Amino acid sequence: MSRARSQVQDPRGDVAPRALRSTGLSVSFDGVQALQEIDLELRHREILGLIGPNGAGKSTMTNALTGFTRYSGRLEVDGRDVTGWSPPRLARFGVRRSFQAVRLFHGMSVRENVEVAALGCGLTTSSARRAAEDALAAFDLLQYADAPADSMPYGHERRLGIARAVVAQPRFLLLDEPAAGLNEEESDQLLTQLEAVPQHFDCGVLLIEHDMRLVMGLCHRIHVIDHGRTIAVGTPDQVRADPAVIEAYLGSGSQHA
Repeated sequence: MSRARSQVQDPRGDVAPRALRSTGLSVSFDGVQALQEIDLELRHREILGLIGPNGAGKSTMTNALTGFTRYSGRLEVDGRDVTGWSPPRLARFGVRRSFQAVRLFHGMSVRENVEVAALGCGLTTSSARRAAEDALAAFDLLQYADAPADSMPYGHERRLGIARAVVAQPRFLLLDEPAAGLNEEESDQLLTQLEAVPQHFDCGVLLIEHDMRLVMGLCHRIHVIDHGRTIAVGTPDQVRADPAVIEAYLGSGSQHA
């Protein structure tokens, strides 16, 4: 399923890296500033973590990047200005997301749940079937393909939700707390599966997650926000040692690392 997307021609004729970028992205609700001038860059084939304390603005940021929340500032996808685009238009352009609540079609099989997502993105029936097989295999769900979706254990349901997102062949995939409710063994299995996603599905991944074992073990870079502002961006080691991050989120004992 890999597609050559590593570079894009910008308006000046230069070759620039592909990325999902926000510049000066701000959101306010009833006069309360939820996000303030956030500059975020998710690169092609990168896993970028978005972390912060409860109420820091992570969900608001995710909703803004996917068109579900109005914002000021600029949003670009692979050099194209997509500011203000609706969620369906962004999804068609390759910016896709999962949700904390897994929304499966319980009247369908596991395979049909993924095929429907592929068909909704414009794939032919035969292409959707092949793409579904690939996505299910990537998340170790192929053996459950013909089982009813509502018969799946919770951990499998979460992986099925991600499989439905990647089958759409996204440019950028935003995962909203994919490990929520998983035990340590399930979280470790998910880490291994997500680690392969950028190369296998040729996309960048934004991981919004509280499980610091998953974040620190999986992400190439981490973007930390607190009170709607960026307080740090760097590698896991850089973020783990950043005094502002320790004070705001990780704690002096770095027990979350």
